[in-house]
Amino acid sequence: MPTNHLRDDRFARAFTAIITPFTPDGRQIDLARLDAQIARQAQGGITGLVVAGTTGESPTLEEAEYRTLVRHCVEVGKLHDLVVVAGTGSNSTAHAVELQRIALDLGADAGLMVNPYYNKPTQDGLYAHFATIAESVELPIMLYNIPGRTGVALAPATVERLYESPWVVSIKEATGNTDSASEILQRCPEIALLSGDDSMTLPFMALGGVGCVSVVGNIDPRRTAALCQSMLERDLIGAREHHQQLFELARAMFLETNPICVKAAMAMMHLDSGQLRLPMTQPSDKTKRALHDVLQRCGLLEPAPC
Repeated sequence: MPTNHLRDDRFARAFTAIITPFTPDGRQIDLARLDAQIARQAQGGITGLVVAGTTGESPTLEEAEYRTLVRHCVEVGKLHDLVVVAGTGSNSTAHAVELQRIALDLGADAGLMVNPYYNKPTQDGLYAHFATIAESVELPIMLYNIPGRTGVALAPATVERLYESPWVVSIKEATGNTDSASEILQRCPEIALLSGDDSMTLPFMALGGVGCVSVVGNIDPRRTAALCQSMLERDLIGAREHHQQLFELARAMFLETNPICVKAAMAMMHLDSGQLRLPMTQPSDKTKRALHDVLQRCGLLEPAPC
C-alpha cells in the first residue's frame, strides 16, 4: 500500500501521542524523561510524535509550558528524524489560530486541530472554524475527529469541504466508525487518514487509512510501528499478529480515562513518574492490578528479583 498518493506523505505510518512527563511533585515538565521517551520512540520505529494532545494533558499546561514542551520536542525529535505534530486545537477559533502560529514559529511539522468542544458548533460552524485557521496560518493541519471528547463529530461532507484547502493534509479519525472512515477516504482520496483508536488501526488501514496516532505506542512503540508497516506492505497475517499482541494492552489503556492508565503503566515499567495533574487522578487499586497483569502477560515488565 504505497503512500506516494497522499497530499503529504510525511503523515503516514505510526505516530505516538506522547505523554507529558512531570516531575514527582507535578510542578514541572521532566525534560530528561522526555528526552529518553523520544529516543525510545525513535528506536522503536515510530514515524512521528503528537505533542500536547489529550494524552499529553494539554488542558493542564500553562502557555509557557506549552511553548517549552513543543520547542523541546521539535528540537529533540528532529535529531531522531521524527515528524512532530503539535496539539493546537481550541474551542475558540482565535485561540486556535494563535496556537497554530506558535506551533509554526517553534518548527512543528503540523498542528493537530481537535473539533471545538463544549460549545458544539454546527457543521457550518466547524467548517468556518477550521477554514479560518487554514487561511490564517501556513502550517499543515491534522484534523482530529473525536466526538466522544468534544460532543460533536466532523461529518465526511464537512471534511471534504475543508479538504479544498491545501493545508488540510491529514485526519486523526477517533470515531471508531468504519463507515465514517470509508466515506472520508472516498471523498478525500489523498488525505492521510490515521486511526485515533489503537484497536481500530488494522480495520481503518484495511479501508485505506495509512497509520495511527497511538496511545499504546508510549508502552510498546516497536509493535505499534510494526503493525502499521505490515499493513502498508499488505502483510495481513503479520499485521493480525501484531494487532493481537497489542489488543489487550490497548484496551487496558482505557480502563480509566486517558492518560491515567498509560502513565500508571509507564511508571510500572520505570519509564515515567506516573504523576498526573488534576483533574486527572491516580487509578484505583483494581485498575493498577489489572494493568500490572496485562503488562506482565505482554512481557513488558522486568522479572522480579529472586
